[in-house]
Parts: sequence; C-alpha cells; structure tokens
Amino acid sequence: MLHRLYEWTLAKAAHRHAEWWLIVVSFLESSFFPIPPHPLLGLMCLARPNKALRYGIICTLASVAGGLLGYAIGHFLFEAVGISLLGALGLTESFPKAACYLRDYGAEIILVKGATPIPFKLITITAGFIGLSLFTFLWASIISRAMQFVLVGALFWKFGAPIKVYLERYLGWITAAFAVLVVGGILAVSLLGGGTGKAGDKCSGATMEQIVGAK
Repeated sequence: MLHRLYEWTLAKAAHRHAEWWLIVVSFLESSFFPIPPHPLLGLMCLARPNKALRYGIICTLASVAGGLLGYAIGHFLFEAVGISLLGALGLTESFPKAACYLRDYGAEIILVKGATPIPFKLITITAGFIGLSLFTFLWASIISRAMQFVLVGALFWKFGAPIKVYLERYLGWITAAFAVLVVGGILAVSLLGGGTGKAGDKCSGATMEQIVGAK
C-alpha cells in the first residue's frame, strides 16, 4: 500500500499541474498522508532548477497550512479522530513522549524536528492536543519546514541539477547544523531564565494515560 502511494506521489512530478500536486501532498502530509513531499519536491527541482526556489517556498507554505489542520484535529477532534489517526499512522507509542516534550520545550521541539525524520504530522496533532500557542506553533513550523524545503529549493536554484548528489549525502548534516544554531540560542535563553532541563527523564516514561489525564 505504502509503495503504491509512493509511486503515485512520484508520478505527480511529471504532471502538468505538478505545482498543485506539490501543494496537495505537502498540505495533507502535515496531518495524515503517510508519504512526505520530499521525493516529489526533489524530482520537480531536478527537472526545473530555475523554479526550484519557488517550489521550496510553495512546499513550505502548504505544509504549514496543512499543519493547521493537524493542529485542529489534535485540539478539537482528538478523541473522535486523532486517536484513530495516530494508530493508523503507527504513531500511538510516540505520542505521549511528543506531548511531554512539547509541553516542556514548545518551539524548540518543533525546530529540532526540522532536522530529524520525526513525522511532522505527529508534531502538529500533538501541538493542538496540548494547546500550544498558535502563534508559537506557526512561527516555529515555518522555520522548521523552511529548513528542509526552502533550503533544498535554494540549493537547486543556485547550483542546478548537479547539487542532487551533494544533497543526498549532506542535507541531513546541513539542516542539523542549522537547527543546532537556532535551538541552541533558544535553549540558552531558557537556561538563563532558570529552566530545569529535566524533561528528558520525565518524558522518556510518559504514557497515554498520563498525557490525556493531565489535559
């Protein structure tokens, strides 16, 4: 099933309405679609490097907009839709820990997510469930998504198709380094403000019952 969805997604890169498919996939992936937009974005950038930066921006904005749907599901429809959705996506066990970390660190977790393979849909649904500030959710999501999508688009736009080899090899390191710089500054401010830094111990053993009961 996932393989067929993946092949279907890749096929949209050659479609005459590829930009609209990029918007659709990026939007839906932020709340429930299992295939990320990265392969589609990469193929589109490879085919038309002169439009790569545009594609990266489109992908970022659509993903953040879709994140609002995930936020709404977590905030308003968690019991009716969210629980079943997390189960279908295989994210039920990850949810309690994500909720715990988001409650303690907020924006830092969303920013770190930009340099990791953590599904963005897990973050969006969880942020809505815990009632994370919508403003915080939006600005952190924009930076997090841009660290992946706009960066890819900018590199293809600047260097053209040959950058593909280097992206495949070093993109993880590039986004991780950028995330460390951003989050490091935020954590420094937090520590100066008297943060405890003990969330890791508490969150590693978080359970669904604890998280739901604490809402």
